[in-house]
Amino acid sequence: MGNTVTCCVSPDASPKLGRARGGGGAAPGPERWADAYQAAAAGGGGSGSAEAESGDSDPGGGGGPHLQHISDREFPDDLALESNPSDHPRASTIFLSKSQTDVREKRKSNHINHVSPGQLTKKYSSCSTIFIDDSTVSQPNLRSTIKCVTLAIFYHIKNRDSDRSLDIFDEKSHPLTREEVPDDYYKHDPDHKHIYRFVRTLFSAAQLTAECAIVTLVYLERLLTYAEIDICPSNWKRIVLGAILLASKVWDDQAVWNVDYCQILKDITVEDMNEMERHFLELLQFNINVPASVYAKYYFDLRSLADDNNLSFLLEPLSKERAQKLEAISRLCEDKYKDLSKAAMRRSFSADNLVGIRRSNAILS
Repeated sequence: MGNTVTCCVSPDASPKLGRARGGGGAAPGPERWADAYQAAAAGGGGSGSAEAESGDSDPGGGGGPHLQHISDREFPDDLALESNPSDHPRASTIFLSKSQTDVREKRKSNHINHVSPGQLTKKYSSCSTIFIDDSTVSQPNLRSTIKCVTLAIFYHIKNRDSDRSLDIFDEKSHPLTREEVPDDYYKHDPDHKHIYRFVRTLFSAAQLTAECAIVTLVYLERLLTYAEIDICPSNWKRIVLGAILLASKVWDDQAVWNVDYCQILKDITVEDMNEMERHFLELLQFNINVPASVYAKYYFDLRSLADDNNLSFLLEPLSKERAQKLEAISRLCEDKYKDLSKAAMRRSFSADNLVGIRRSNAILS
């Protein structure tokens, strides 16, 4: 899914580290991540003698400490499944579990009070007409995806466990506007429309994609899990802004710079953006990897969230032109599968006398 970003100590190990851009603002994302890794490698992880004794020195003979790849720094499965849904595809997303309480209560209330669901607006396919939407896991619909992501954030705030936070994300300590923050700012939960307008403004001004919105939600839940904090009325804007900032840099090679966000949010400074980004990365333990399986899980859980809350995706009848395109894509996938199957048969030709390959035609009724 998208771009795979790897943070390395050696500048030659990353294709993006050689690219430099002038002007004000923060340095591009990969350079900053590499600097952070260099600082972490130089300042932590034990003494040099301990590394030499344990055999963690550079295998290439460079003499530097060996930096463990991000995919190797995983938690045990029993812990990961419970507390790290943003890292493992089998773990349930936090936002979906938080939303189920409200969904069950709403259904129970409607059943007890005999409330009619109203006019059915959802379209269903028939023998003559097939309805499909324009949102797929590889190309999600931008407007629908932002609605679902902001709804997930809304449930995070509404059904939070407590009000644990950090000063770097507190809007009273680091305001986004020059307007005075009211004293009771931490008491009032924002509604879904308020969150949607804030995120939609950033995505529209920065011209970000729907995939970036999904990665934003992954980073948000990863931050809440790793840092053991809650997203609440006092910090939700800065947490969401930090997640969008990081997701845009990871997903897009030509990402929006920190100084560009200062043009969108007029009253925030570049230094504040840089500091927030640095803290965000440190709290994530520099784990910015999003596997394709995790991305797909979040996409389909967002679809389930939309279905539970009557956020319908725009459905259109399947046209002849689109059906032909889908058929062409299917044929390409089928031809690719046949080529892979033939290659596998050639590699195992010596075992044909031991194990026979039986094929049967599928019967479509």
